[in-house]
Amino acid sequence: MSFETCKDVWVFIDTFQGQPKSVGLELLGQGRKLAEGLKQKLCAVVIGKDVEPAVKAANEYGADKIYVVKGDEYENYSADAYGHVFLELCKKYDPNTILVGATVNGRDLGSKIAVSLRTGLTADCTALSVDEETGNVVWERPAFGGNLYAQILCSETRPQMGTCRPGAFKKQTPNPDNKAEIIYEEIHTPAELIRTKVLEIIKACENDDMRLDEADVIVSGGRGMKSAENFAILKELADVMGGTVGCSRAAVDSGWMPQTKQVGQTGSTVAPKIYIACGISGAVQHVAGMSESDTIIAINKDETAPIFEVADYCIVGDLFEIVPALTKELKAKQQG
Repeated sequence: MSFETCKDVWVFIDTFQGQPKSVGLELLGQGRKLAEGLKQKLCAVVIGKDVEPAVKAANEYGADKIYVVKGDEYENYSADAYGHVFLELCKKYDPNTILVGATVNGRDLGSKIAVSLRTGLTADCTALSVDEETGNVVWERPAFGGNLYAQILCSETRPQMGTCRPGAFKKQTPNPDNKAEIIYEEIHTPAELIRTKVLEIIKACENDDMRLDEADVIVSGGRGMKSAENFAILKELADVMGGTVGCSRAAVDSGWMPQTKQVGQTGSTVAPKIYIACGISGAVQHVAGMSESDTIIAINKDETAPIFEVADYCIVGDLFEIVPALTKELKAKQQG
């Protein structure tokens, strides 16, 4: 793509059954900052079958333009179909920068686009900014096990591309009065070009448990939980608070919790309203995944635990006494 003609910051709005995933709306807020730094427009890209909810959300979360491609073949994600659409849009409109959520689909789509356009792709970014002198986006991501942060520039090619983890950035306040320009494009992908199809959708969370990146309250446990059975007291507290249970890598490695519940650099990046860390020491890899939470409460017997350095409220004591007492108190308040 050409440096002379490329323009605008694009955000891919990942969807599931027509509903936008949070990460795309989060990236619109970050995309706005990049667009202002580059003096360009912020554009959303929506692909699917029933896309009205996603288009509405993209408008309310601040897009200047929304490129929409609809079709039966886009009901479920496939790299062939979505990749074909995205590349056609890129050829026509020549974007300067593309942001994609680091979901399973986003990572797949981002790499396909980058290879096809022969450009760079920075994965799992946690911070973005603009180098005003060069007009390059500064993509920042953890490196060397989270002990360092690398700043990466795509100075030789366009578009500049990066994936960002869900929860790495906060959603902006929606504005129902925003008036984005909505551009519908007729792009269809022949069936013979789509080499995979969805046979069945299996829900990852059992018993209607919510996803980590969708929860306003997360109660997490670490090595201090001592066993899988003890996570029941965290589940009870999470239920009372309308949240869900998470864990550290130590709990996953011990076989106490599934990897889908892991918070941290090798798990999920989250930013709930309340994050309660129980028996978690606070390794840098874990902190990298939850430090953007609005309120962090840490419960640990070790008063020197690193988790207290990032916590808003620090409770030194036995979690097996404190958590049930907290649950009991909250239940009493709800009933009263």
